[in-house]
Amino acid sequence: MPAVETLVQVFVASLLLAVTPGPDNIFVLTQAALRGARMGLLVVLGLCTGLILHTTLVAVGAAAIFATSALAFELLKYCGAAYLLYLAWGAFHAGAQQIDGGHRVDALSGGAMYRRGIIMNVTNPKVSLFFLAFLPMFADEARGAIAWQIVIFGLVFQLATLLVFGGVALAAGRLGDWLRQRPGVQRAMNRIAGLVFVVLAASLLLAER
Repeated sequence: MPAVETLVQVFVASLLLAVTPGPDNIFVLTQAALRGARMGLLVVLGLCTGLILHTTLVAVGAAAIFATSALAFELLKYCGAAYLLYLAWGAFHAGAQQIDGGHRVDALSGGAMYRRGIIMNVTNPKVSLFFLAFLPMFADEARGAIAWQIVIFGLVFQLATLLVFGGVALAAGRLGDWLRQRPGVQRAMNRIAGLVFVVLAASLLLAER
């Protein structure tokens, strides 16, 4: 079992990393502003679910494949970029949300938003590489099995991510409640979201191991 001081260090480092602007928190911000805090939180849960896979891969050593295999890295990178471009296409063609009795009618279900978060996270090979470099730094052979320590560190990282990204979703959702009452602004936000997806896809395609 890792020492308490080590867990605190991992938590603080994870908080600092979570607040640093990046693809995931930008994704949460745009989705929450467009679709509301609840949908944004579901995206956050999806992202955190994806982190379980990355933590598991690092714990069993499989993430090393992406550090040594150019083909595996490139395949996952192109899959992630293709998905982001698909989301961009949908955002560019989306109209204003319909309002019915004060309640927004959203074509996407909560499950769809949750799956978006999972896919967004899982198809980013940089996350596995980051975990491969970050989590083992805190492991200590004297404290027990390395794999279990990494699992615990991964859970701490998820908690920090959930807190920070959840806050982003709630804040963006409150702003979005005002914006969604204005169809013209909604359409502009959809176009902005589309551009964000394109930029994220380009960043992923340009990523190097």
